[in-house]
Amino acid sequence: MINGVAVMGSKSSEYALEFCNISKRYPGVLALDDVNISILNGEVHALVGENGAGKSTLIKTCSGAIKPTAGTVIIKEKSFKELTPLLARQNNISVIYQEFNLVNDMTVYDNIYLGERISKGIFIDKRKMIENTRKLFERLGIRIDPCTLVKDLSVGYQQMVEIAKAIAKDANMLIMDEPSAPLTTTEVENLFKLIRQLKSKGVSMIYISHRLDEIFSICDRVSVLRDGKHLKTMNVRDTTHEELVTLMVGRTLDETFPQRYDMEQKKVVLEMKNVFGNGLKDISLKVYKGEILGIGGLVGSGRTEIAQLLFGIARVRSGNIFLHGKEYQPKTPRFALQNGIALAPEDRKKQGVFLHLNVKENIVISILKKISRFGFVNKQKELSISEKLAGDMSIKCTSTAQIAGTLSGGNQQKAVIAKWLAVNPEIVIFDEPTRGIDVGAKQEIYQLLNALVAAGKTVIMISSVMEELLGMSDRIIVMSEKKVSGEITRAESSQEKILLLASGGANQNMR
Repeated sequence: MINGVAVMGSKSSEYALEFCNISKRYPGVLALDDVNISILNGEVHALVGENGAGKSTLIKTCSGAIKPTAGTVIIKEKSFKELTPLLARQNNISVIYQEFNLVNDMTVYDNIYLGERISKGIFIDKRKMIENTRKLFERLGIRIDPCTLVKDLSVGYQQMVEIAKAIAKDANMLIMDEPSAPLTTTEVENLFKLIRQLKSKGVSMIYISHRLDEIFSICDRVSVLRDGKHLKTMNVRDTTHEELVTLMVGRTLDETFPQRYDMEQKKVVLEMKNVFGNGLKDISLKVYKGEILGIGGLVGSGRTEIAQLLFGIARVRSGNIFLHGKEYQPKTPRFALQNGIALAPEDRKKQGVFLHLNVKENIVISILKKISRFGFVNKQKELSISEKLAGDMSIKCTSTAQIAGTLSGGNQQKAVIAKWLAVNPEIVIFDEPTRGIDVGAKQEIYQLLNALVAAGKTVIMISSVMEELLGMSDRIIVMSEKKVSGEITRAESSQEKILLLASGGANQNMR
């Protein structure tokens, strides 16, 4: 078939989108292997699989971001051997990626009409764009002032703007890649309401998520990919969490979280006393040797700001921090590393991994001075250290010479963690350690956290995933409005208590 020609005898009238025998080969890697998946009109179709299974590669074949090596994409009875971004838009396909495609310093209505301004003669008709945006939001049940700057919106509302932007361009096939990853529980509920509304209007959707609970809440059917192959498509109501996990990873996962043992609080390794700075207000907390301290709270509550202060990214304005009983003034990240504190940041692409460097270079970049002599890197040490840590972290790559930007999100996260393990820190701060990571890789990271504390290290884990906080933490510090709202021990922790503290509805004694 040639581009744009209807497929004779096809059943595609039932379908909004079909992937027919799609393969994609890169040098040394078969990313997609003869994949056949069809998306019904007006359905929410889940696409699941481990990182590197081929999910992102598949959706890029219909968004025009990549050209398949073989196969055909069929959109509403039109067959395409290759799509471009323009062709995808012309055929009403829109993809919302994890990284938002919004201009922060522009208004909401400017973003909605970016590149497609409404004109009145030679002048831009701002009034018409604002009016149309307001009507669009009313239709979608979104309460946002069109004149608000995007940077002043919460992450959840920015997600809504991304969806509205796609709908404004008459998209009838919406592909969402981990849309809930940066959202709070309330924002996820709002997202689901919007998805159900779009479905009722006949919009078809592909929903990619590692959070299996969401698949069962919002999706009609689910397709499983593993190692570039399409294993199975089934009705969500006819499967279980356990079956999906087994299909995705090729093995059973007996426990979501590895067994944790109650730790006996002994030695305080880090303490913050009445600390102000980076927007934080009067922060006091203790961290004990060999524990996993969870930090929870809503987006914007101040969780990440604590990590930035401890790692020297932001400055303390007043108050004191003590490390091993001595005053600690984190001036720079290098100073923090020299004092045994490492940070795996929330935004791995912008702050964690060097996408243009290979895996080997990413792993050893923080210890170059240690493995160099007279300004020259010892290549043998560089290779042995990087290969050992890449193996320990189960990083899926052709070799440590593979460029990090070509890895899946989960494997990029593992490379970030491997970089800090090379430093051998005493305290490791993980900010959203499993965001955008599949269930198999999550278990590996949970096992790593356990192994770190078993070896006498200390872990501070910032997470917006309630089950993760409850399942992995020895204690949980809950943040609200840049303050510590309360502290909960492992024995007394519950989802209800965390949500109450996070919303500022209670005040629990910390010590």
